[in-house]
Amino acid sequence: MAVFEANIKSSLHLRSNSLPSTPHPLVSQFEDNLHRLKSVESTSTVSSSSICNKLNGTQDMQDCIDKLLQLHFEKLALAQECNENCVDDLLEGSLRILDICSIAKDCLLLSKENIHELQSVIRRRGNDTRFKVEGEKYMALRKNIKKQIRKALLNLKAMKHELMASSSNNKNHNSSTMFGILKEAELVTLCSLEHLLLFISDPKGCTKYRRWSTISKLMHSKRAVCDSLESEPNEFKKVESYLQSLIIYESSSTETFQSHMEDLEICIQDLEIGVEQISRKLIRNRVSLLNIFNH
Repeated sequence: MAVFEANIKSSLHLRSNSLPSTPHPLVSQFEDNLHRLKSVESTSTVSSSSICNKLNGTQDMQDCIDKLLQLHFEKLALAQECNENCVDDLLEGSLRILDICSIAKDCLLLSKENIHELQSVIRRRGNDTRFKVEGEKYMALRKNIKKQIRKALLNLKAMKHELMASSSNNKNHNSSTMFGILKEAELVTLCSLEHLLLFISDPKGCTKYRRWSTISKLMHSKRAVCDSLESEPNEFKKVESYLQSLIIYESSSTETFQSHMEDLEICIQDLEIGVEQISRKLIRNRVSLLNIFNH
């Protein structure tokens, strides 16, 4: 792969100018996908279902990009409008998003594995000390996950600022161009992953969740507005809160806690599927870009 990418710069050259004068219907489909994602962003609730809807919408958007990248004229247009810096920008952007996906997947996997440990202890209940040990182990894991996510969110925020600064200085960021479409998709994908990370971490340890109320067009002075939203505790927070109570008060009743753990396990499975699908589609589209720029 490294050798393949290294050949890109040397193979860039001017392509045919005989491109279609009107946008392809897939461009309209891409814009529809963006509109649906914005509708999800503007919902008044922050729940696992809204996060899954956002991830599904991001998958649809990446599928649309895949179709656009298979079109002959769009390939020509992208190759013609991209200089070496633009190529590096696109490829580096896709790698950084894949890194964010990897962090999210790792956090979800660790959470699921520790939930299974707690469930196993409860099924063999009779040793309260063991339950307390596993419970404290889970709480320590949550603390570590939140630390990792805080770091990832800082990097993600820097990526978004860089995207917006680049969009105001680069004429190729026009949303009517293939390059502009790809960069706008990059921003929207980052916002979806940010919302996911916030959902997993609950960084402030309360029932306030930040959400992106608007995702503007990449080339039209867009500004993602972040605000706070009062919400019911999500599946992660419910398990954490009930577990703390069980450890402190040493209650023998775990029925409600088991129910919350089952809900969290289902939630994690849904989120894992969503992030994994996005990762696969990002990799597929990255390969398409490499093929375009290498020919």
